[in-house]
Amino acid sequence: MKRPAKLAIVVIATGVIAVLWPPIPQPLEYHLFADERPCAGIGNCLNVLSNIPFAIVGVLGLAATFARTRREAIFADPWERWPYAALFAAAFLTAAGSSYYHVAPDNARLTWDRMPMSIGFGGLLTALLAERVGVVIARRLFVPLLAAGAASVVYWHWSELRNAGDLRPYLVVQFGSLLLAVLLLVFYPARYPGTAYFVGGLVAYAVAKGFEVADGELFALGQIVSGHTLKHLTAAGGVACLVAMLRMRSRRTEHGSGAA
Repeated sequence: MKRPAKLAIVVIATGVIAVLWPPIPQPLEYHLFADERPCAGIGNCLNVLSNIPFAIVGVLGLAATFARTRREAIFADPWERWPYAALFAAAFLTAAGSSYYHVAPDNARLTWDRMPMSIGFGGLLTALLAERVGVVIARRLFVPLLAAGAASVVYWHWSELRNAGDLRPYLVVQFGSLLLAVLLLVFYPARYPGTAYFVGGLVAYAVAKGFEVADGELFALGQIVSGHTLKHLTAAGGVACLVAMLRMRSRRTEHGSGAA
């Protein structure tokens, strides 16, 4: 079976499962985090401040993407910088959206946390499509993927307002994008160096989700730091892997072993 057919089967199967699965409302207990300690007048202090690394890696990523002396060296096609720009801009906006949410967690504020994240998933997937499959298909899917991510959050918020909460589209965007990213890494050869950085970023995100699930259990170990705070730090570390990858590519091209 050819590689595009395998990806198509995964996409279709994911869509069918999402349609057949019953609607998934947002559990209200999701907003009850283990560490609610205030500091410096900020409620849920560590869950708020732990978003700062997202802003830092977002700025560093945009700088690496658009640095004039590196841009052509990193990307064989200049258009390829735009998916990374979307990803890093989303990381920066996640710092603002997640901080806003964690000050006073509820469904309305959670919308502003999830919106930039959903756009970031689309940026990551499009970047991999451009590098592994082809720039033409990536350019065609770039805006639709970003729009689908944003629409999934809008739909979820709208469904909650109707007392018929449904997270299915957002979950498809989040976990479907990451599943396709893994398959692209497995099935398609790299045109650029740095696959290990992609793998490191995905592993970091998986670990971050584990920290999220173990929020209370980790906080109970001495009440020092909660799992959700560690989730923010680890997820930002996953984005930092991609920043390091672009900087590594730039250094390689400067020494004569650049993009294929």
